[in-house]
Amino acid sequence: MAEVRLSGVDKFYGGTQALHSVSLDIADGEFAVFVGPSGCGKSTLLRSIAGLEEISGGTIHIGDRDVTRTAPSDRDVAMVFQSYALYPHMTVRENMDFGMKVNNFAAADRQRRIGEAARILQLEPYLDRKPGQLSGGQRQRVAIGRAIVKEPKVFLFDEPLSNLDAKLRVQMRVELEALHRDLKATMIYVTHDQVEAMTMADKIVVLNAGRIEQVGAPMELYNRPASEFVAGFIGAPAMNFLPVDLREGQVVVEGVTLGTAPAGTVKLGIRPEHLVLRPAGQGQLQATVSITETLGGDAYLYVRLKGGQTLVVRAEGDTALDHGAEIGLDLPVHRQHHFAADARTLASGGVAA
Repeated sequence: MAEVRLSGVDKFYGGTQALHSVSLDIADGEFAVFVGPSGCGKSTLLRSIAGLEEISGGTIHIGDRDVTRTAPSDRDVAMVFQSYALYPHMTVRENMDFGMKVNNFAAADRQRRIGEAARILQLEPYLDRKPGQLSGGQRQRVAIGRAIVKEPKVFLFDEPLSNLDAKLRVQMRVELEALHRDLKATMIYVTHDQVEAMTMADKIVVLNAGRIEQVGAPMELYNRPASEFVAGFIGAPAMNFLPVDLREGQVVVEGVTLGTAPAGTVKLGIRPEHLVLRPAGQGQLQATVSITETLGGDAYLYVRLKGGQTLVVRAEGDTALDHGAEIGLDLPVHRQHHFAADARTLASGGVAA
């Protein structure tokens, strides 16, 4: 396997710049996830690493090789697409074998690689079936198996679970994590789903409008977001944001002092799971429940403060609180995030950023 190093990567489509001087190091054996909203440049960046997009500036290294102008077939990477891209008239075995056969791999080596990939992905009972006889999850495993048999230095995944139903996505996430652990491979994975990013990644790369907003371990981004964008993107449901007044170093919301904040603070953020429910008339802020969403173990209360601001609050799944209920809320200082007018984080958890 190998590390991947990007230095000042730019990408233009005519007069539109899709990537802005992207620099990034991905360690050998690391599972890195590119995450961000649609159009942020994450798939363009992945395809640039694969060589499917020619970059407009900067360099790309895989291991000790500069592959910036190297053809995709010579980069020693394997890519798994959202669409599976399997040959419908070929069996699973033939689909996995096709690329190696075209490249004149020895027959014994091909069979060894197919057998090993089938064992890892639990595809041995399906090797003589065609894709139309398989479930969506099985077809995605075949697509992954086709990548594994190449024994590449880097695996690239472009939203591979998007076509699967919710239950199967969870199962496949677990299988991909196990695959990474077994292969000890360098993997780069693109998704718009921050839950996939949080559960799978060693390193998350948050992209916004073709720029890297923040790079770090999942809990680092969750606890210490570098900007309002990252704070709002990482975590489900999203972080709550409240405009504030800053009076002599004290942050004030709806006339209530909620603790100290750095100079320049204009907005306070707090996650739904960090708000503390109190009975009506108690707590720092008062609110009315608009909607309750019950998910089993958890419930989410959509509440309106007296001044009109809306917040989401996590509660126990068996809560009796529903439309019209009056509640109080506490916003613990050590759970607050403070943001400047330019949306950068000034402090998280009561600590200056």
